[in-house]
Amino acid sequence: MPAEVEVEVGGTARIECNFYTPENASYTYIDWFYVDRSNRQVRLYHITARDVLEDDTDYKDRVSLGQDKSLSISPVTVQDNRTFVCQVGAGSYGVGENSTELRVYKVPQTPEIEPSSGGISVHSTEIPEIAKCVSKNAFPAPNITWHKNGEQLHSEENQVTVTRESSGLYTVSSALYAPVTREDRLSRYHCTVHYLLRGQSRALESRRVKVNVFYPAETLTLQVVPSSALVKEGDNVTLVCEADGNPPPVFSFFKKNLDEWQDLSSLAESEGGILNLHDVNKSSSGTYKCQSLDLDDMSQKEEAVDLVVNYIEGVRVKMEPSSTVREGETVKLSCDAQSPVGLQYQWNNEKGEMVGNGRQLTLNNVSFETSNTFSCKVMAPSVPGLEQSKKVSVAVQGKPRIVAISSPLYVRQDELVTLTCKAIAFPPPTVKWSIDGTAHEYKDNQHVASNLTVRVSQDLLQAGAMCRVSNELGVSEKHIQLVDQKSTAESQGVIIVAIIVAILVVAVLGAVIYFLHKKGKIPCGRAGKQDITKPEARKDKIVVEVKSDKLSEEAGLLQGANGEKRAAADQSEKYIDLRN
Repeated sequence: MPAEVEVEVGGTARIECNFYTPENASYTYIDWFYVDRSNRQVRLYHITARDVLEDDTDYKDRVSLGQDKSLSISPVTVQDNRTFVCQVGAGSYGVGENSTELRVYKVPQTPEIEPSSGGISVHSTEIPEIAKCVSKNAFPAPNITWHKNGEQLHSEENQVTVTRESSGLYTVSSALYAPVTREDRLSRYHCTVHYLLRGQSRALESRRVKVNVFYPAETLTLQVVPSSALVKEGDNVTLVCEADGNPPPVFSFFKKNLDEWQDLSSLAESEGGILNLHDVNKSSSGTYKCQSLDLDDMSQKEEAVDLVVNYIEGVRVKMEPSSTVREGETVKLSCDAQSPVGLQYQWNNEKGEMVGNGRQLTLNNVSFETSNTFSCKVMAPSVPGLEQSKKVSVAVQGKPRIVAISSPLYVRQDELVTLTCKAIAFPPPTVKWSIDGTAHEYKDNQHVASNLTVRVSQDLLQAGAMCRVSNELGVSEKHIQLVDQKSTAESQGVIIVAIIVAILVVAVLGAVIYFLHKKGKIPCGRAGKQDITKPEARKDKIVVEVKSDKLSEEAGLLQGANGEKRAAADQSEKYIDLRN
């Protein structure tokens, strides 16, 4: 018989009983027993050659015999963890027996670990509980060990509690007690359950957990966000105070004013450690302090930082000459400002276009068109976004200059028309018309426009109108010519008709000459005179009248062979019959 047989709870155990008898004699009987807790053998089977007798025991429904008389138990329970005996009788040869230890096992569940729910102080006067570990449904009872950062801990206080459940399986639990230090804030703990299987040691590990360790702060830092070197007026600044203690200490903020510290804690966020300063300016610069109070041991620490708010102030623009500027003169603009950092200067016109760099801008030969608003932009290259601007208006004085007038103006008699006169001048001029009407005047800086509404009369058509613009520096005037649109249209019509008639006459004349030439009536280069008989005029005949009117070409055609010209009577009129 095997010395031991290992079977998991719920499985099937098969125990063999192999024997032999001298001289191949037959066995008389085979008996199977188990050993109870009183170390008494209780029979399960009595087997003879003729019959098999099963005793009435707790195994009655869970045991069976194989053909080789082996004993099978199914399903196996934890109560089957005992010794089973096989006894064989062979008559005169005597009795033989042997036994097998049935080892029943149940692999424990993976251990569950729970860290201490509250924080553990490094200043605790008692050894604190770190965590608890529990593993259920094991057989036989396993053991528990504790580990920190992978290394096993040895402590007399870490005892394992074994509890046997009603199922016969075991639950084991253990609590870890150990002192903690500041370094244990990073430590990870786990427990391991150890058990035997087939004579070999096995283990199951729990998850790794961290413990909330309370410890005072060793360092305190105070920072300006963004960097203090880049803070400019108008920015929002955040002071961040951080400490490496746990739990975070209570923070207080202060600003140094002369020899006293002004408490700013009421402005800090409720979570602590953050102080927001909105829309900072020059006066926001100074030394700020953060103070921490550790509630675990009531220790205090403090840290200070300097806040520098970069600014530009006192931007001034100076113009020379500062009084009246006349057309043609030279104007110098200069710009200056104060700042703790280096500055650059840029000049822009009213449209935002850059017109110069540097502290000074020179405008040569100024005119009304030069009149504008110039802006000096002061920038700090080392602090992006830090800039200030100052504007200055350059008003050039001069006598009026009429720049647009509605002349000539085509009108009709008796209709209402609007006469327009635009000028540029400074000081602002006055506009007067030579005729009466309804005037509307518009002014914009140095520009002035006057619209005069009048009814067209014959006198107005003949004389026109005069626009007169004046200021204290001079006078400018221009005449507006009015043209009668009706007479203009008639004359234009006559001209157009005359042009059309002339074109038709030339076209017909060319056709006639070409026709006569083809008929041989006007031979080219023939000497002498060519007579053209005047036909009798009839209503159904087409007659074309050709007049010479001193045209050189016609004169050449009518000259004689000797170069003499015909008489005026001969050259006056000729009629050509184009019917044939």
